[in-house]
Amino acid sequence: QVRLLESGGGSVQPGGSLTLSCVTSGVTSTNLCLGWFRQAPGKEREGVASIDNYADTTYADSVKGRFTVSYDSAKRTLYLHLTSLKPEDTAKYYCAADGRRCAGLDPRIDSEYNYWGQGTQVAVSS
Repeated sequence: QVRLLESGGGSVQPGGSLTLSCVTSGVTSTNLCLGWFRQAPGKEREGVASIDNYADTTYADSVKGRFTVSYDSAKRTLYLHLTSLKPEDTAKYYCAADGRRCAGLDPRIDSEYNYWGQGTQVAVSS
């Protein structure tokens, strides 16, 4: 059974940084697409970043240059390093996984992923 467990959320001031982690377990597929999504109150869930086992990455325009996605295959852990945080980054962040390469799906669309974590909250305010 695939399980994803996020951690690392918290409250920070604008301009601050956080690193989110997502530990994956039970993934047996050779290929893997991992994504970060976020959902703010009253808004739809949106794709933030993705990475696959070939280290191909994608980013939403709103986070390019500020967020970095990475995957440590030895630790089976997905990371999202958030810098230069803005109040509009406030949301619940979710990690997602699918047993295909990201090139085989649209990594920005949440319905493309089969597995989801429970989320971790990020709040940015002064």
